[in-house]
Amino acid sequence: MISSLAFNPLVSSSFNIATTTTHNSENKQYLAKQKAGELTLGYQNPNGCKVCSFGSKGSIYEMVSSGFKGVSVMTDDKSTMSFVEEDFENIGILNVDSSLEPFRDHFKYRLKKYLHQKKLIEEYEGGLEEFAKGYLKFGFNREEDGISYREWAPAAQEAQIIGDFNGWNGSNHPMEKDQFGVWSIKIPDADGNPAIPHNSRVKFRFKHSDGVWVDRIPAWIKYATVDPTRFAAPYDGVYWDPPLSERYQFKHPRPPKPKAPRIYEAHVGMSSSEPRINSYREFADDILPRIRENNYNTVQLMAVMEHSYYASFGYHVTNFFAVSSRSGSPEDLKYLIDKAHSLGLQVLMDVIHSHASNNITDGLNGFDVGQSSQQSYFHTGDRGYHKLWDSRLFNYGNWEVLRFLLSNLRWWLEEYKFDGFRFDGVTSMLYHHHGINMAFTGDYNEYFSEETDVDAVVYLMLANSLVHDILPDATVIAEDVSGMPGLGRQVSEMGIGFDYRLAMAIPDKWIDYVKHKKDSEWSMKEISLNLTNRRYTEKCVSYAESHDQSIVGDKTIAFLLMDEEMYSSMSYYVHMIHFITLALGGEGYLNFMGNEFGHPEWIDFPREGNGWSYEKCRRQWNLVDTNHLRYKFMNAFDRAMNLLDDKFSILASTKQIVSSTNNEDKVIVFERGDLVFVFNFHPENTYEGYKVGCDLPGKYRVALDSDAREFGGHGRVGHNADHFTSPEGIPGVPETNFNNRPNSFKVLSPPRTCVAYYRVDETQEESNGPNLDMVEETFAAVVTDVAKIPDVSMESEDSNLDRIEDNAEDAVDAEIVKVEREVVRDKLEEDADN
Repeated sequence: MISSLAFNPLVSSSFNIATTTTHNSENKQYLAKQKAGELTLGYQNPNGCKVCSFGSKGSIYEMVSSGFKGVSVMTDDKSTMSFVEEDFENIGILNVDSSLEPFRDHFKYRLKKYLHQKKLIEEYEGGLEEFAKGYLKFGFNREEDGISYREWAPAAQEAQIIGDFNGWNGSNHPMEKDQFGVWSIKIPDADGNPAIPHNSRVKFRFKHSDGVWVDRIPAWIKYATVDPTRFAAPYDGVYWDPPLSERYQFKHPRPPKPKAPRIYEAHVGMSSSEPRINSYREFADDILPRIRENNYNTVQLMAVMEHSYYASFGYHVTNFFAVSSRSGSPEDLKYLIDKAHSLGLQVLMDVIHSHASNNITDGLNGFDVGQSSQQSYFHTGDRGYHKLWDSRLFNYGNWEVLRFLLSNLRWWLEEYKFDGFRFDGVTSMLYHHHGINMAFTGDYNEYFSEETDVDAVVYLMLANSLVHDILPDATVIAEDVSGMPGLGRQVSEMGIGFDYRLAMAIPDKWIDYVKHKKDSEWSMKEISLNLTNRRYTEKCVSYAESHDQSIVGDKTIAFLLMDEEMYSSMSYYVHMIHFITLALGGEGYLNFMGNEFGHPEWIDFPREGNGWSYEKCRRQWNLVDTNHLRYKFMNAFDRAMNLLDDKFSILASTKQIVSSTNNEDKVIVFERGDLVFVFNFHPENTYEGYKVGCDLPGKYRVALDSDAREFGGHGRVGHNADHFTSPEGIPGVPETNFNNRPNSFKVLSPPRTCVAYYRVDETQEESNGPNLDMVEETFAAVVTDVAKIPDVSMESEDSNLDRIEDNAEDAVDAEIVKVEREVVRDKLEEDADN
């Protein structure tokens, strides 16, 4: 796994160290060897734009070529491409990264395929946005005088709709098939009422070529449930069309897109403190206020799409348009998202379009009855299976697959008001080898070759174009371990169009250090390189640990550092690791639920191996809420460092300069935005008068200090001390400066601490008087009681939101007076005495 490219001029003053990794979920593993499947539609074809041909007589592919609506593929007819020839010489991504020039032919091929696919969609479907309204045509839709139902199943010989409404006897409800393999039926109302009652069970019954009838959950079903009284019972599709009085009505607009996302990754089901499955409404009322109180601006929800196997962490999706029924109904999820919006939180969805569950009776895989690839959602043969994930792989070149997946994105954006997506398993999509046992070294040939799945690349380009057209303020993140160049560049430049990529090498490095190295062996240079090693102009979301580092068999950073002293002490390194990852690792930041306070246990979903226990499938909020335990200090620091970014826009800043990585001192000094950061990783050494470089001259004071008593520290760093700079060397001649910085100041740096310093605006100081002196107190002062989280109900959300916003304004204006900090200290000392 890598986070950027070796010896690339667009990488920030670093080189890449290629590593391999495995995804820690039971059902996901990224890098393991697999035999290559069918011939790729790569660009290295001596005949130019020829690609694999699906030439079965009368196929839907041929219908497109003949002018019918249906499934499209590229052909070797160059005339169909001529309309874009003039654009081929101006591929924007080549201007951004000239080292991509040798791969111009690949980008030209990609451009041809993308524009041709988009042209066909415009010609036959009325444009990309219309094409992505498939849920208004397929599945169940209420019409004026009845219910229509459509299903794409070209391999079926006969088809019926069955359910509670007809006693599961479809003889009176046969469906008709059109020339494109779409089956349809309209069921008229009975006495003015829908023939299929709301919340009743339904299934699609069809006969395939061997004469066998099978029952399947409709592919576009919007809700699916399981009989809780039957062990391992299959899921049933549910017709969901509640009366207006039962439909949730959104009350709050989407919040504005933040300058940089501070993401709280969460799993609703395991968010209860009790060993059970939590509900959407309980999460909204109990957990969202905690997230907002800790100054996150974005929530990323896992396991939203229905998945029959709970222990898959939501990654083996069975029903792509249905919310996971374990946690409630579709209306309950809407309540959660609306509540988040009322608190100023954007909500991203973990979307899985990289593969589908292998389940037949309750999954999309059940529609595959041995037909050819052009008549299936999935590739045939080995190419259609992910051997390590035990799942099916989509055929992204198929017209109806594109309709299904693109409509799926629009559905979640419009029906549920999600604010964007985190695309899972993007590496598997980008390459025919799926990244299996592939140690990416940074050689560009690894990214642009016949191993590149151009169909999948084009799909992702279409997906990002669609999402940003529908919702310009959307945030879309890619989980890619390969570091594909251009992944985070705009589609108009022939990039793939993501806003951010997860910096997946960072948590791997931290876990490696904490597991296998003594702190005396930690390399300051290697830490710095790992955090800064990303492609220039392509944004990353950094994180020290996510759900991957929390699942059974692994340990969180806090767990690894504390182990047997978990419940009695707290490692200062956790503060430092999280803070330097936020400050230096990317343009966004992510934390997994519970890690903000050092949750002590891994996650273990109920499964056969643990007796189907929920004991470790929960979060122990009582630990952070208990005043005499030290978890509250880590939670307070997490809150404060997020607030620091609120005030100083660290993540959004393009200014990032590492001036010192002193391995002997175990100190890293860097500037990000307007702040100077000093990280002392030494386990013992205190440095008095430690000289640090900076850009601008003036007076500096403490903005955030991990050693403050509010965070469980010793309070050794003076927050009221003024640090005046001295000029260094010859102006304009960096080699004569101190660590290539034109100015410097001296600080006290205790062991295992991190401190951020801000430059005082002395003109503002004169006009505002002594209150400005308390800027450094702002972040501690908002921690008025680190053991308590406010109870925010839907009824009182406006007043609570006002209070939260007032705190944020106070932080920005630096108007919190000194007495507030004294109150905090008195309270903490009183609690300690008690």
